[in-house]
Amino acid sequence: MAERQGAQRDAAGAPGQARIRLGSAFRVGTDSNVIALWAITILMVGFGLIMVLSSSSITSYLDNQGFFGGFWRQAMFAVIGFPLMILASMMPISFWKRWAWVLFGVGIGLQLLVFTPLGIEVYGNRNWIQIGSIGAQPSEALKLALVVWVGTVLLRKEPLLGQMKHELIPVILPGALLALGVVLLGKDLGTVMIMAALVIGAMFFGGVSWKSLGVVALGGLLAVFFFVVTSQNRLDRLFGHAGGDSDYSGLGWQPLHGKWALAGGGLFGVGLGGSKAKWSWLPAADNDYIFAIIGEELGLIGALLVILMFVALAVVLLRVITNARDRFGRAVTGGVLVWIVGQAFVNIGVVIGILPVLGVPLPLISAGGTALIACLLALGVVISIARDGAQYRAELDAENGGNRG
Repeated sequence: MAERQGAQRDAAGAPGQARIRLGSAFRVGTDSNVIALWAITILMVGFGLIMVLSSSSITSYLDNQGFFGGFWRQAMFAVIGFPLMILASMMPISFWKRWAWVLFGVGIGLQLLVFTPLGIEVYGNRNWIQIGSIGAQPSEALKLALVVWVGTVLLRKEPLLGQMKHELIPVILPGALLALGVVLLGKDLGTVMIMAALVIGAMFFGGVSWKSLGVVALGGLLAVFFFVVTSQNRLDRLFGHAGGDSDYSGLGWQPLHGKWALAGGGLFGVGLGGSKAKWSWLPAADNDYIFAIIGEELGLIGALLVILMFVALAVVLLRVITNARDRFGRAVTGGVLVWIVGQAFVNIGVVIGILPVLGVPLPLISAGGTALIACLLALGVVISIARDGAQYRAELDAENGGNRG
């Protein structure tokens, strides 16, 4: 009862109350989850900038951008992303609930820009827009809009959850299918799979029944099967992965050189900056395959440390879910967990060869401005949820103390 009353008070979100909560965000800023999220994020982005500098230096030089071209570009996006993360973390969660539908509509609109003259095709996927010298991937912004929207819908339909039609409408039909559909039109199946996992994660942590989750998961698997068997390129990737390294000069080039880079690093690596694979042997060395460069230069020890950072992030996000005030906080944080940590392990799985090439970067570490900013914004939203959770616990403690008195 106390949880529902707290959710109703927060959902009301009058302007005056929002200003009060904005101020109180600083008073609960010492919450251990908030501190841990900031520390892990800063550590990972800082580590990512170092590895982007190392892995992109040769290709940047060959592209007449100097050895630091890729690094400065990524650093610029980090400089943009951190203030946005701070702003997102200061917002009361009533702000995200109030604007969720607008954000979702804007996300869909941005994604549709890839089908205008602004859209460009990269490696067969039309999932980018180019404005002057700046390229952006709208699907990254759509991920954030989608997870906030799903959390808002689940909270508003809370009394009806447990009934399949209310659990699937409008979260799946038409919401998620619309978002995934506009991305799939650009043939970016890898991003669609991450978005689908994000939705399922938000529904799971948002308290949707196992029956509905099973229907969604089964439908997703059938859809993936259909889109794989109807695309020769995807079939070639799948069977090329299953066939091992036999296709050395074709689709197997990138996966094989990624594994060679990892193997060349041994236990302690060849030293920061000492990679041989980045000398035009490994495509996307600073992006999708940056984990291979990490393994080559920093060895097994460095690769395991990266994995441990994502595990630590997952643990903190699970703590935020446990302490969240309402279903919205649990769903959004759960979706962000599956998005960032899940995508990280998909990327690592591709690099070490247990998954076919899907074309997804390593969150917070790989080069890619739109992806970095979107992840920082998402973690900012989670921090606002963590702050609200700390405030909620303080309210409960005060109430329980008053009752004992």
